[in-house]
Amino acid sequence: MRRHYITKQKVAVISEHASPLTVVGGVEAGGQNIAVAELTQHLARSGYQVDVFTRWDDPDQPEIVHWQSGVRVIHVKAGPVSYVIKEEMLPMMDEFTKHLTWFMQNEEEPYQLIHAHFFMSGLVAANIKRILGIPFVVTFHALGEVRRQYQGSCDRFPKERLLVEQRVMAEADRIIALCPQDRDDLLTLYGADPQKLTIIGNGFNPDEFFPLPPDTARTQLDIPTTGPVILQLGRMVPRKGVDTVISALGVLKRDYKLSARLLVVGGESADPDSSKTPEIARLQQLAMTEGVADQVTFTGRRGRDSLRYYYSAADVFVITPWYEPFGITPLEAMACGTPVIGSNVGGIKHTVRDQKTGFLVPPRQPKALAERLSVLLTNPDLMHRMGQRALRHVQQHYTWHQVACQTADLYQDVLSNSHLATRLREERQQHGLPALVSSNKLALR
Repeated sequence: MRRHYITKQKVAVISEHASPLTVVGGVEAGGQNIAVAELTQHLARSGYQVDVFTRWDDPDQPEIVHWQSGVRVIHVKAGPVSYVIKEEMLPMMDEFTKHLTWFMQNEEEPYQLIHAHFFMSGLVAANIKRILGIPFVVTFHALGEVRRQYQGSCDRFPKERLLVEQRVMAEADRIIALCPQDRDDLLTLYGADPQKLTIIGNGFNPDEFFPLPPDTARTQLDIPTTGPVILQLGRMVPRKGVDTVISALGVLKRDYKLSARLLVVGGESADPDSSKTPEIARLQQLAMTEGVADQVTFTGRRGRDSLRYYYSAADVFVITPWYEPFGITPLEAMACGTPVIGSNVGGIKHTVRDQKTGFLVPPRQPKALAERLSVLLTNPDLMHRMGQRALRHVQQHYTWHQVACQTADLYQDVLSNSHLATRLREERQQHGLPALVSSNKLALR
């Protein structure tokens, strides 16, 4: 892997709805917030100067936050300075582009590259490329076509999303796919240029996630130190498939005569308040119907500094979404030495090695999940071996340092090609030759 960078570069990271400053775990905060936060910090440590541009949604936040060494978070005025769900932000991107362009033009040192996260940020990057000529890389994190396949009429993004995604793919200098499934979706559903695609996954922070003695972790969390513990951790929304885990707990009890404690971590408040997180109310009712209400503990949202205790306290981590572009929580669980049972979808089927670091199961299949759980919970030696293999697996392949190095290599490829294109254009102009015209057809102005 190359480590020869041209010079210290100034990079603009656009993440219109997912700020690295946002508390993770709520309905509108999750993996993208973590990815932007971790990647920008690690890029800064390798010498990049990084500015993260996100929509200004809190009047108490200053316009510019000097967040970490080498990283600023800059709040861009676009729509009201208040919370807006991301499904309603697309009309605000013209204003976002206007203010971001003005900011860039008034910086003393120019930006060499833009890294856009999500399709709306990609739209802004494409607009700025036309105005200022700055090349850009895009990570979509989720694709509109895939979302519609699984959510149907429940998908509240405007239909224009698909046209925006097509335009961004056409104009981007490079596209980062998070996993092989993401790459396949970009190719088959959108006809993306395969020469632009590079697979770079997400990662985990080994300073934040590492194994703790299970008894110590359980004591810290004030849960019994004996008996099996299953952990589910993430956003409390239907597509995450927490209902599948609760139903599987019922199957375990009825068909396998096994009893386990399930910890469900996540929500909109520190307490499991169903008025603030309606999904909790639905899941609590399901637990009662399945006859396992006394085995399920909803903890509410927890800070990231406490998550390693939950991962380490669990015998197994379960993540069973309908679909998942990547999924960071399986990496964090494995980094704590905990085997993972996950849906055989998206990035999960790439990061979890079936029958080695855990098991893969079909989504929305409680009986299949219960069968795999029964295998692990009745075989402590297998559970231990899988946990140790999981730890080695993520340490070797999925640290944020490794992700940042791969991303930096990609940046340098883009910058080298950009510099070469500029020289060729200047040479053609000097010789009176017409400029080369790109054959890309734009899907949306």
